[in-house]
Amino acid sequence: MTPEDFRAQFLHLMNNRDNPFHPMVWINGDPIVGEGTYIGGLSELNAKGARLTIGKHCDIASFVAINVADSHLRCIGLSSQNDCRDITIGDHVFIGSHCAILGGSDIGHHSVIAAGTVVRGEKVPPYSLVIGNPAVVKIGYYAAGAAKPK
Repeated sequence: MTPEDFRAQFLHLMNNRDNPFHPMVWINGDPIVGEGTYIGGLSELNAKGARLTIGKHCDIASFVAINVADSHLRCIGLSSQNDCRDITIGDHVFIGSHCAILGGSDIGHHSVIAAGTVVRGEKVPPYSLVIGNPAVVKIGYYAAGAAKPK
């Protein structure tokens, strides 16, 4: 079996489709992902039902969930459909391991989302640091000179 055959069989067994990132990145729908963006294994991009746009040269660690859909009201019988909202992630954004980026989130360019953070529809200005659950946004953290990117 060639490496290409093995990859195709693996993706079939995992009910996944081929992508340029990692065979264990699950992609649902049709997200727009900018050039030079890295997405680590065991991450998920769900763009079914709304627009998901990720900018250029982002670094998305492993175990990250980016999901436009919220199904909890449908699951408990309070709605007949999922609530789907767009997500926009700007250029040069770092998203740490075990983060969740949920529908309605708008993350400005050159921002850092710290590991384990849950972004629930916040508007994050450029050059910000976002930490925790619930998310705390430190506006302009990097613009103020703290390890400012080049």
